[in-house]
Amino acid sequence: MPQRRSHVAPSAVQTELAAALAILRENAETPGDFPPAVLAEAEDATASEPALDLRHMPFATLDPEGSRDLDQAFHLERDGSGYTVRYAIADVPAFVRPGGAVDAESRRRGQTLYAADGRIPLHPTTLSEDRASLLADVDRPALVWTFSLDAAGVVTEFRLERALIRSRAQLDYVTTQRSLDLGEDGPAALLPEIGSLRLEQERLRGGASLNLPDEEVVRDADGTYAIERRSPFPVEEWNAQLSLMTGMAAASLMLGAGVGILRTMPEPDDAAFTAFRLQTEALGRPWASGTYGEYLRALDRTDPMTLPVLEAAASLFRGAGYLVFDGESPSNAVQAAIASPYAHATAPLRRLVDRWVLTICLAVSNGEAIPEWARESLSELPALMQESAQRASRLNTATINSVEAALLTPLVGTAIDATVIELRGERALVQIADPAVTATAPLPTGAEPGSVVRLSIVRADIAAGEVEFAV
Repeated sequence: MPQRRSHVAPSAVQTELAAALAILRENAETPGDFPPAVLAEAEDATASEPALDLRHMPFATLDPEGSRDLDQAFHLERDGSGYTVRYAIADVPAFVRPGGAVDAESRRRGQTLYAADGRIPLHPTTLSEDRASLLADVDRPALVWTFSLDAAGVVTEFRLERALIRSRAQLDYVTTQRSLDLGEDGPAALLPEIGSLRLEQERLRGGASLNLPDEEVVRDADGTYAIERRSPFPVEEWNAQLSLMTGMAAASLMLGAGVGILRTMPEPDDAAFTAFRLQTEALGRPWASGTYGEYLRALDRTDPMTLPVLEAAASLFRGAGYLVFDGESPSNAVQAAIASPYAHATAPLRRLVDRWVLTICLAVSNGEAIPEWARESLSELPALMQESAQRASRLNTATINSVEAALLTPLVGTAIDATVIELRGERALVQIADPAVTATAPLPTGAEPGSVVRLSIVRADIAAGEVEFAV
């Protein structure tokens, strides 16, 4: 898959960058160390052993290499002309005592934050990277969704149960994609088949996937920082379909019960669609027919013009939020990009709201009363999640800006080529290939999206995360 990593090289620049990143944590108001009471409660937390034993099922996890906070494990098998998919989720509700110190601290944090110099976890690592994590070769309580799919990948029935599982393999994206490309057997052998069927179901629903290239600041073993940009592997898209399927099932359970919290996103309005059509025409890749989801799926990922098109399409994927309901199912329940009601239900180790969704769904699935603590605190979640999302966005943006400034610091006073991605008045969003930097810059006369322009690097301020260009 296309991948590019740009390193910050000079040691003096590395030192300045490290100091800037440390300050960023404070400015972004990121949580610090866990209070002693939280750590003590996490250390003492235990989960009762579930009555259902599924340890004979060879579950496997699939995550970035080296991950320790493993939220999901899957087991895939054929069932006649269809399939059975078991999707196990870390049973965080079993470890977190409502009203306790861990509960209160996780509400303050909202989600795991990802900084250049390490993660800032939602839960103490005793839980998130050990006892509650679905690590390989250890027994773990889990919330297991079991789906029956027909030959076309349509879910015909599903259920949710608390069970004891034992993952047999911790897979990573790179190795698993290579294995699948070679046609090797393994725990993920059916994933391309099932994932492709689910992608087709997404198309039939009218859903759309953006799949922008990932941009991540990484810290290498030698302590140097880099920005890595890469397109998702196919196996990541197939795996994501299992998570989406689970989120839709969770939404249907809560809607049926008349209580819960959904992840929603409005359909783009006519003005947004018109603007996007004009942008695709300007980029020479006009959206002439079909839905915007079909158009995005048909884009050639090897075409250099695809990135500007995807950047422009991001304007269609805005306005996501959380919708709480209790007593009456909402009429505006659809997540437009998925083209279905949807809930966050598959990442409880890293995202606060999932613990509520799983707790409600388990009660509904078992025909039991929804715990009062979950019902009473539902209304607090949208604000808590919005606050944590804003904190994560500030940290991520500031981190990338500082690293990009560090990458360009040795090049101040020189000229560099950049591709115009998007016009922004008299300025433009541009992509520099080497080092891999996305920035805004003044526009030369006549420049259009897709044009390659020559820019001078006038100034790079690592602490402020600012780079100044001139035509």
